[in-house]
Amino acid sequence: MADPAALPRRILKEAQRLRLEPIPGIAVEVSETNLRHFLCVVDGPEGTAYEGGKFKLELFLPAEYPMAPPEVFFRTKIYHPNTDKLGRICLDVLKDKWSPALQIRTILLSVQALMSAPNPDDPLRENVAEHWKTDERGALAVAREWTQKYAM
Repeated sequence: MADPAALPRRILKEAQRLRLEPIPGIAVEVSETNLRHFLCVVDGPEGTAYEGGKFKLELFLPAEYPMAPPEVFFRTKIYHPNTDKLGRICLDVLKDKWSPALQIRTILLSVQALMSAPNPDDPLRENVAEHWKTDERGALAVAREWTQKYAM
């Protein structure tokens, strides 16, 4: 196991809070080998094409954290305009809207919110965004199909 004493207090406090005050619909586990690495499972939000799915994510805290944002990746395939094939996520709080005041829980809630409200105008996958814009019902059907195939 990695040495907790080598970690900044803030990371230890955030990890402890995630353990003591779990986020509804989001399970978070700290990696045993790297305490800057979090394994997360986000429930697909109710009333969306992702409902019923369990989506695995990985979250890494860089050495510069909290001055730099965490890196977050979907490890479960998801049909969404703001993710790419590698699982990267296009989300403002992971880029230019990052603030050291934000925390791991805020980021995970933001990812969950993005699942509820895809933004095809700021895509990582042009073809999925185009599908969303031209045939939203069709795109949602594919998203539901992928959820059943990869997230259940």
